[in-house]
Amino acid sequence: MNAQDKVALVVGAQGVIGKNLIEHMASLGDWEVIGLSRRGGESAGRVRHVKVDLLDAEDCRVKLAELGRVTHVFYAAYQDRPTWAELVAPNLAMLVNVVEALEPVAPGLRHVSLMQGYKVYGAHLGPFKTPARETDPEHMPPEFNVDQQRFLEQRQRGKAWTWSAIRPSVVGGVALGNPMNLALVLAVYASISKELGLPLRFPGKPGAYHALLEMTDAGLLAKATVWAATEPRCANQAFNINNGDLFRWSELWPSIARYFGLEAAPGLPMSLDVVMADKGPLWDAMTAKHGLAGHSYQDVSSWRFGDFVFSWDYDMFADGTKARRFGFHEFVDTQAMFFRLFDELRRMKVIP
Repeated sequence: MNAQDKVALVVGAQGVIGKNLIEHMASLGDWEVIGLSRRGGESAGRVRHVKVDLLDAEDCRVKLAELGRVTHVFYAAYQDRPTWAELVAPNLAMLVNVVEALEPVAPGLRHVSLMQGYKVYGAHLGPFKTPARETDPEHMPPEFNVDQQRFLEQRQRGKAWTWSAIRPSVVGGVALGNPMNLALVLAVYASISKELGLPLRFPGKPGAYHALLEMTDAGLLAKATVWAATEPRCANQAFNINNGDLFRWSELWPSIARYFGLEAAPGLPMSLDVVMADKGPLWDAMTAKHGLAGHSYQDVSSWRFGDFVFSWDYDMFADGTKARRFGFHEFVDTQAMFFRLFDELRRMKVIP
C-alpha cells in the first residue's frame, strides 16, 4: 500500500489505547489518521479529530459521511455501565453505528480491528482456564466483546474487507480521565500515601498478592494492532497480545514502593473507591504544594478499576504464542514499563 492509501479511523481516540495507537501511526509517517471521540481533539499534521456521539446513529452517519477515504478502522471505544448486562447494548450499538455509517461511503475499506480483552475468556467472572487461548470456548453471556466480534464476523461475509480481534491484558499507558488506567491508580495511590507519611500497602485481596498476572504495554499493543491489521495472514483472526512476562504483586509491589521512596507494609484489604473518595481536597493541596499541572482529582482517579484488578485472587494470563507464530515478536519488561510510565507522569507533572 502507498502512503496515500492508508487512512486510519481510530474510534475511541482519547482513551489510553486509542491515544497510543494514534501516536504510533503518526510516528510511522505513512498513515493519515482520523480520531473519533466524544470529546474531539486538536488536529495536527497527518492527524485530525472528529467529535461524534457514537451512541447516536444519525450523528455517526452525518459525521462519517465525509470519511470515504478510510481504509482501516481501529475500534477501541468503550462505555462503562454498572452491570455486565448493561454493558452490552451501548458497546454493541457504538460499533454497529460506526460500521453501518462508514461501510456504504468507504469503498476502499480493507480492515476493521476490534479491541477486546480477556473478558472474552470470562477472566472478570472468577478463576478461568489459564493460559487462555484464542480457541477457548465462549462463556455464558452477557458479554459485549463476544457480541461485537459476532457482529463483525456476520457483517464481513462476502465483503472485501477483513477483521481482527486484539485481546490485551490490563493495558499500561498514560491517559487521563480514563476509567481503566492501572498505572495511574498506582502512581496516585503511592503519591498520596507518601504525602500522608504512610507506607505503601497492597489494598487488594490477600490471595491477589500472590496470583500470577501479566500486563500489556500500550505502545506494544499499538504496534501489534497495526501489524494484525496490515498482515494478510492475520485476516479474520483473534490474537492475545501481552508483554511476554508474568509477575506477582508480591514481587513487584516492593519495587514500586522503592520507586516512590516508600516502605512496603503488609497488605490491608480495603476498597480504594471508598477510602480514596475523600482525598480530593488533599489532592488540590498537593497540586499547589508541588506545582503539579492542575488535573482534577476526578481525572486522575480510576479507583473502581484498581479495586477490580486487585481483587483477582486467581491467575490472570493468556497464551501469546499465536501472535508470535504469525510473525509478531516484540515484548516488554513489565517492571520497566511501570517505571517508564511513572517517569512520564512525573514529567507531565501529573504526580509529584
